[in-house]
Order: sequence, then C-alpha cells, then structure tokens
Amino acid sequence: MAKGNHIPLKNFETRPAEEMEKRSADFYSHLKTRRSVRDFSDAPIPDAVIENCLLAAGTAPNGANLQPWHFSVVKSPEIKAEIRKAAEVEEYEFYHGKAPQDWLDALAPLGTNASKPFLETASTLIVIFSQTFGFDETGEKVKHYYVSESVGIATGFLIAALHDAGCATLTHTPSPMKFLNRILGRPSNERPFLVLVVGQPAAGALVPDIAKKTANEISTWH
Repeated sequence: MAKGNHIPLKNFETRPAEEMEKRSADFYSHLKTRRSVRDFSDAPIPDAVIENCLLAAGTAPNGANLQPWHFSVVKSPEIKAEIRKAAEVEEYEFYHGKAPQDWLDALAPLGTNASKPFLETASTLIVIFSQTFGFDETGEKVKHYYVSESVGIATGFLIAALHDAGCATLTHTPSPMKFLNRILGRPSNERPFLVLVVGQPAAGALVPDIAKKTANEISTWH
C-alpha cells in the first residue's frame, strides 16, 4: 500500500468481458481510420475542441507526475507563415544533402518533399515542447524524469482525441527545430518535440496507399 496523500480510486468502471471485447474492437475500428493528411483545407477548428483534446493529452501517465510538456497552439496566419518559412529551410537541407539515401528511399513512397504548405493552410498548429526540467514555486530547478516517454504518450493521447473529435492530423518534425523556441518565445528548458498539424482535409485529399502490420507482426504472447 502506497503512503502519502492518496485518495480512493473513483469513476473506474469494471465491464463484463463481452463488453470489453466489443469496446476494444470498436475503438480499433475507429482508430484505424486515422490517416496522416497532407492536403488540408482552411476550415476552422473550434477552440473548445482543441482545448478539450489538450486536456485529454494532459491526463497521460508521466514520470513522477511532473507533466513535462507544453503545447503552443498556433492559429495566427502570420506565425504559421513564419513557421513554414523556417521549417522549409531545414527541410530543403534535409532533402538536398543532409539525409542519407536510405532515408530518402524510405520516404519516397509517401511522396514527401521540402514544400510544406500545410503549415499555413491547416486551421491549427500545435507545437509540442518537452521540458527537460522545471521550476518550483521558489524558482529552484526541478529535474524531470522519463521526459521523452512522457511527452510521447501525451502526444499519442492528443492525436487519438483529435481523431475522435473529427480532426485530421499530421506529425511534422523538421530537424533541427530550435527555431520554434524563437518564433513562439519558449524558454531554453523546453525542446520542440514535434509540430502537430490539425484541421480538416481538403476536398479530394489523397493519402499514401499503405498498410499497418498485423497483430502477429507487432506482438508476441508468452
């Protein structure tokens, strides 16, 4: 039994096996319709939707409950344009000499290139930062634990929540991404984790014809 400031577990609903199986199957069926979209319309996403999905992301398990993340929500056309301009500089270098050929070969079926118009077209950018450390109420530095793992889990929660709400998403990771700290005024203890593009697909949007691995390919049972 853990000691300290604990409260009784509430709102956890135990379900019959048949219901558990159905709910898990329904969730998988819904989630497998999620696709990474690169052709976005400029249709707006309500602020309340973004906020609710961020709150869902904030429920993710994380190291010592220090919640080492920050989400910068960008809707300003001017800031989105600035992010696109800086990102495309890094992307051009990636596609024209920085990336090894095997990486470029792996990306080829997806049809990606250095042009990133979705950074301006989509309704919303959510720039996710990981906090390598924080500060207590006295200003003393507080070390964070399992930062990458924690932020990765929260990002997964966020993507699933947005999909469930009816939003299309795309993860975008220009490298390096330090320009995002400058543009968004984030402190040095935060590192850009990824840019999540959020919006509605453009009419006639196309996605790569790809498949996911089967359960047998991604798991072993002992």
